[in-house]
Amino acid sequence: MATLRMQVPGKGVRVYHIYKKITSLGRSDEVDVVLPDPGLGESHAYIHFDGRDFNIATTERDAELFINGRKRNKHRLSHDDRIRLGIIELTFSLYDEPVTDETAARTLAELNSYKKLFEFSQKLMEKYELPALLDTLLDVVIQVTNADKGFIVLVESGEPVVKVARNLRHETISDAVSHLSDSIMARVMKSRTPLIISDALSDAEFKNSLSVVNLRLTSVLCVPMLERGNTLGLIYVGNDNVAQLFDETHLEVLTIFAAQAALLIRNALLVNELQLDNKTLHQRIEQIRFGEILGSSPPMQEVFRKVQKVAATDISVLITGETGTGKELIAREIHARSARAKGPFITINCGAIPENLLESELFGHARGAFTGAVANKAGRFQSANGGTLFLDEIGEMPLSLQVKLLRALQERVVTRVGDTHAEPIDIRVLTATNRELDVEIKAGRFREDLYYRLNVVHILLPPLRDRGDDIVVLARYLVGRYSPEYGGKVRGLTPQAIAAIRRHRWPGNIRELENRLKKGVVLADKALLGPEDLDFQPEDLPSVLPLNEAKDRFQREYINDILTLNNGNRTKTARDLGVDPRTIFRHLEKDDSGESRSDEEV
Repeated sequence: MATLRMQVPGKGVRVYHIYKKITSLGRSDEVDVVLPDPGLGESHAYIHFDGRDFNIATTERDAELFINGRKRNKHRLSHDDRIRLGIIELTFSLYDEPVTDETAARTLAELNSYKKLFEFSQKLMEKYELPALLDTLLDVVIQVTNADKGFIVLVESGEPVVKVARNLRHETISDAVSHLSDSIMARVMKSRTPLIISDALSDAEFKNSLSVVNLRLTSVLCVPMLERGNTLGLIYVGNDNVAQLFDETHLEVLTIFAAQAALLIRNALLVNELQLDNKTLHQRIEQIRFGEILGSSPPMQEVFRKVQKVAATDISVLITGETGTGKELIAREIHARSARAKGPFITINCGAIPENLLESELFGHARGAFTGAVANKAGRFQSANGGTLFLDEIGEMPLSLQVKLLRALQERVVTRVGDTHAEPIDIRVLTATNRELDVEIKAGRFREDLYYRLNVVHILLPPLRDRGDDIVVLARYLVGRYSPEYGGKVRGLTPQAIAAIRRHRWPGNIRELENRLKKGVVLADKALLGPEDLDFQPEDLPSVLPLNEAKDRFQREYINDILTLNNGNRTKTARDLGVDPRTIFRHLEKDDSGESRSDEEV
């Protein structure tokens, strides 16, 4: 076996076995024979064995190469030829020291290739930027296969698109499409099997191909990248100067590369897609953000309109809505947009404090007012002076305190428990409740005069289930916020999870959504949350109705709504709906009997 002998100053003699068809020489750590001379090119020259002769050539036309003292660009090597590259002297030998046999040499080459594959995989495991990943992938593939150029082709919208084209000097090849054979790519895309061509111009299948003839192709290796049975793309490498370059070993190594690359590329595509989704989401959020509140649905837009109008005044506002709809957020937004924004925003939950302590919390107490009152203490009214006081769950306030609250609001003074001195206050009061206060008034649990004092302007917050696409935007926004906060790996939601979120009724509203997403982010070990990560069970979700049944249900409920609006007047209902009155009569008869109606009846 031929060898190269190199004398390295201070390190003795190094012997390199020439067992490959192409052996690269240069200063890069990635070539076969590393030459310790910074003045050389990374891949300065190569030795090509054509089965009979060993030929050395420079990779660049102006690169220096001396054979037996004479300058050459290429040369057929003979035994004991002296090669000088820069300051490095090498001796070529056809009959040198005993070396391992060809089988062992091939095994060594394979092991080297697999080592590079392992190093490549380790390098790319945390690399999600697709262009950089593809560049690195192609450089390694060219090095392992001894190709002089390579291409990575990805399938986009069903069509092959060249994403990277590079040569062995890590340079981008311009006009990449013109360097590829359409017929070779089409064959691999269709068969989804790797293809090795030793001499394309002599190959029975491709020698008449226009692209092969025009490009004067010789050695070509093309391997598909498959992901779950689908063709993700191709790895295409070639060498136009050396025939018979690639063998089954190259094919096997490149096939393994392609399988590994497909996983890494799919992962990078997924991450890039999520990053794009997140960018779009952030843009969408900025469009629908109202202070700290997100919402673009018509009900929320109406809420925002009212907040803008009332914020600039000192008028009292009653905020109602189901538990977890964000009443305190609305109160804070009113305060933030008011002239009192620089003053304090004080909140108190009237339902969370025992009745015997609530008065002291609201108005404060004097020293000695009761056991444990060892000093004068200001209440929430005094603390909110110059700002806003938010009374949450006002419907829970005892009747005895409602009287004192009404006096404080009317006279704008408060008296501490155990004191007789009234203190003037300058505050704005905002209140909220999830109770129906008109029902509480009829039941004698809430004072009517206090209700009218508090309810100058009423803001009703819609439940989450009535906010349309807001729920999906909120869910994605919260995942993006909680994942880094809790150190999770979650990057988004699966389509199944989004469908489940849309269909769930959300009795706990935004608070329930936050809790489910927090739990999913903390416990999930995958990038996308599914329905199971959000604790959704099939029985928890509304059933999907057939379209006809859904249309029938909507029609029935809509007619009933209009009848109620018209106080049961069937003739007016028919006129409003633009149908014959007999249709309304038939509807009522069917509704009473529990039978369904056909679409033609309306």
